[in-house]
Amino acid sequence: MTLTHFPAGTRWNGAGARAAPTISRISLSILALLGLSACEQNTFIPPPPPKVDVGVPVQRAVTRYLDATGNTAAIKSVDLVARVQGVLQSINYRDGDFVKQGTTLFTIEPETYKLKLEQAQAAEAGAEASLKQADADFKRQSDLVSRQVVSQATLDQSTSSRDNAQANLKQAQANTKIAAVNYGYTNVVAPFDGIVSAHLVSVGELVGASSPTQLATIVQLDPIYVNFNVNEQDVLRIRAAAARKGLTAKDLKETPIEVGLQTDTGYPHKGKLDYAAPTINQSTGTLAVRGVLPNADRLLLPGYYVRVRVPLDQEQNALLVPDVALGSDQGGRYVLVVNKDNVVEQRKVQTGPLDGELRVIESGLNADDRVVIAGLLHAIPGQKVDPQLQTISQSRDSASEKRP
Repeated sequence: MTLTHFPAGTRWNGAGARAAPTISRISLSILALLGLSACEQNTFIPPPPPKVDVGVPVQRAVTRYLDATGNTAAIKSVDLVARVQGVLQSINYRDGDFVKQGTTLFTIEPETYKLKLEQAQAAEAGAEASLKQADADFKRQSDLVSRQVVSQATLDQSTSSRDNAQANLKQAQANTKIAAVNYGYTNVVAPFDGIVSAHLVSVGELVGASSPTQLATIVQLDPIYVNFNVNEQDVLRIRAAAARKGLTAKDLKETPIEVGLQTDTGYPHKGKLDYAAPTINQSTGTLAVRGVLPNADRLLLPGYYVRVRVPLDQEQNALLVPDVALGSDQGGRYVLVVNKDNVVEQRKVQTGPLDGELRVIESGLNADDRVVIAGLLHAIPGQKVDPQLQTISQSRDSASEKRP
């Protein structure tokens, strides 16, 4: 009988036949772990750098302005007063009317002053008649004295009478002029073209009794003044620039100015400089300056708060970037640029005036620098990005600033 060796763990079926050997649960667990270890041997792949829009600065001619704030003021504003005493007889305009120079606005009891004028004219005529008589008597007495018919004393008396008659005539003429002036004051007329305010007195009211009575106010609106102040540093800069260009004080008065209201877009109202104070105000360190603007449509009213700018000079090759591309921190303003290795850098810059949607960069930026203009949240200094070169334009929509 031959004995056959079977491995441990061999199972037999009911018929005595040998069954297939089984792997223990522990062996299966070990094999599973080995398989999992083999699957985990993968290499980590970092995400791609974020895409950002970049653009090189715009180069173009830029006009530099002096910006200020000011107020409009009427060139002429006059209180209309009663210069003679009397009862207000009529009001010859409607409140707020635009009137021409010489238009009669108020009438103050003219009859009395007309009679006084006629009285003065009659007295003047009498003085003229007396002078003629005295002059004729003087000539007659002079002839008689020359013929030694009358004494010298008689001629002296005739000479005195003639001189008194001449003096009386001059006084009568002066009284006539005064009466004529007072009669003219009974009609209060517009001294210039302008708008008349609401009347302050009523018909039938006694005016000018103890002092001149204000009747209304007339204001000229075309043209109109704009008053503003310039600080001392700007004054020095303007005077230095004027000296370099050989400009005189008369030339500076022809400098154009632009004005905008609070509701205006830009500076639609154009004018020119009219006056600059001869001294600096020591308490404020500013110079008072005034401009004058045409105002035919009367859009500007005295007392408006306005924005003013005065062109100073022009730079031919200024660098400009979108204003939204600028950031700020405790160190000042900065832009983000992408270097040749596509790494973001923070660049400190000195900024100038705003020109539309673009900001002038005075220093800190080169003409070939790639400035981040969109996707700023993904541009982190020191990290790589995927720059997408774009063209910077004046009409760039700031709403597209952020990229998803």
